[in-house]
Amino acid sequence: MVDLTVLPSYIAVILLFLGPPGPDMAYMLAVGLEGGRRAALKAILGIGTGMSVYAAAAVAGIGRIADSYPLVFDTVRILGAVYLLWVAYGTLRNARRALHGNSDIETGRWYVRGMLVSLTNPKIILFFIAILPQFIGSADNPEVQMAMLGAIDILMEIILYGGIGVLAGFFQARVVGSTKATAVLNYIACAVYVVLAVTICGEIVATRTVA
Repeated sequence: MVDLTVLPSYIAVILLFLGPPGPDMAYMLAVGLEGGRRAALKAILGIGTGMSVYAAAAVAGIGRIADSYPLVFDTVRILGAVYLLWVAYGTLRNARRALHGNSDIETGRWYVRGMLVSLTNPKIILFFIAILPQFIGSADNPEVQMAMLGAIDILMEIILYGGIGVLAGFFQARVVGSTKATAVLNYIACAVYVVLAVTICGEIVATRTVA
């Protein structure tokens, strides 16, 4: 029913995609620094959920929709960039509050944030639309094959990026008692969110220019 012979090359491609820093990796680092290990675990589950949406869409043939209505995906990414700027604003406020002695700040909604970041990540959109269908191989059932490949990709990202977020959370836990250190970590997280938003917008402009 499925073609397992494609897995070695497929996993290699996944590692090539996950290796270079991208929105999900940077986001998980920022979450770990800002909210700690528990926040990182919630965020990576949100990212996994967002990826699952695209995996299911890929099985349903989202590639044809992307070719016919590219502005729909640009709109989704723009909304994601705006949301990241809003998150950056909230993180900046947290940093300022920490400097005034209120270091016990709960920003929450880590799961929802992770899902939205994942849904607007250009790398994930590209992977599930353009790359995943290339590994159908000789499978008798293309839909089952793509579902299996999508599950493998999601699992690998959860393990890798979740680990990055948890490691950043360990560092955050060591300095949580210092208001200045907490503020610095929040400023760093704020900068990461802004860079992610600008990067997403830049990729949209570049895509439109090439087109």
